[in-house]
Amino acid sequence: MSARSSYSNPAVLSIRPFPHEILRTRRPPRASFRGCYTAGVTRSLGTYPIKSFDDFRNVAQLYQYSRAILTALELDLFTAIGARTRPIAALARRLRADQRGLDILCRNLAALGLLVKRGSSYGNTPLVRTELNRRSPAYRGAYLDLITNHWHDFTQLTDSVRSGKPLDADEPESPVWRRSFTWAMHHRSREQAQTVARFLDLRRARTLLDLGGGPGTYAMAFLSANPALRTTVADRPAALKVAREIAATHPAKARLSFAPLDFMSDPLPGNYDVVWLSNIIHIYAPAQNVGLFRKIYKALTPGGRLLIHDAFLTDRQGLYPIDTTAFALTMLLFTDTGNTYASRDVMRWLRKAGYRHVRLLTGMGKRKDGENALIEGRR
Repeated sequence: MSARSSYSNPAVLSIRPFPHEILRTRRPPRASFRGCYTAGVTRSLGTYPIKSFDDFRNVAQLYQYSRAILTALELDLFTAIGARTRPIAALARRLRADQRGLDILCRNLAALGLLVKRGSSYGNTPLVRTELNRRSPAYRGAYLDLITNHWHDFTQLTDSVRSGKPLDADEPESPVWRRSFTWAMHHRSREQAQTVARFLDLRRARTLLDLGGGPGTYAMAFLSANPALRTTVADRPAALKVAREIAATHPAKARLSFAPLDFMSDPLPGNYDVVWLSNIIHIYAPAQNVGLFRKIYKALTPGGRLLIHDAFLTDRQGLYPIDTTAFALTMLLFTDTGNTYASRDVMRWLRKAGYRHVRLLTGMGKRKDGENALIEGRR
């Protein structure tokens, strides 16, 4: 198994019906991007389907904007600006950067809506000031590091397409990488977990297993929303070390326990009213997932629920949402057998594994990306 085979989707949930029409992102009004056409393209994940050479060129050159954002993160530009509006000359001195080069970068970031330009000075937008600023308590540092590291990873995509193997197929997993990745998943999922916990009715449940739960972000959100619930986070020891650090200050930590294991090879401890499986199935091949579902089935109490949260494809050709299709490239780079799957296929696997009352849960949140559904099966 690849060293990074526990990779989870870096897409907050919007659970709603899946008409194919919602999958083709509409470009927002041009005025909202201050006349910047390409920023509109960036917001909508490119012009697709590509119908002309101009469309092709626009999508192929989106790397310019990705690289500009990553350069800003590497320079720690947003932290340097902080809560003030700073002249470009002062910023250049502060960052020991060339003034012309930094101004060109900042102009692009302002066109994308990340900075506000006032003459020759720049300030952070509220989003940047809170979540991309190292001095903010809401800073998503570990996740930003993960995104930045992916730039080099994706330069090796051609090799993985040719070989069918992940980048680190022959390398043992690093505990340092696992720790960093687990923190990244916490920084990514904080609000998402709260949305899920508000949506799901777990009032009748007394026990929940967060399988492959990493930082325990979802388990802790479920505890906060359900005072009678006890949860167990099961994952590798390096991931659980992070989960324990996060849980140390949680008001419901007395109802939280940890189970160090490899859930693909080790037996699951105990029996549970609910098993929560978030961003796991895309790591594995269909047959592996069916086997995992059968193992989980045995760990459920009679009538117990398996809840699957993942990035699901929703059209018959397996093309949309486009962000879910793109995420399959990440699975190619980092897993031995991973992929993204259609919700109807996952539901079929659950029935094959013996589950009853299999259904797609919709109606939560506002987003229309690939993670806008849960699938439920009952023992």
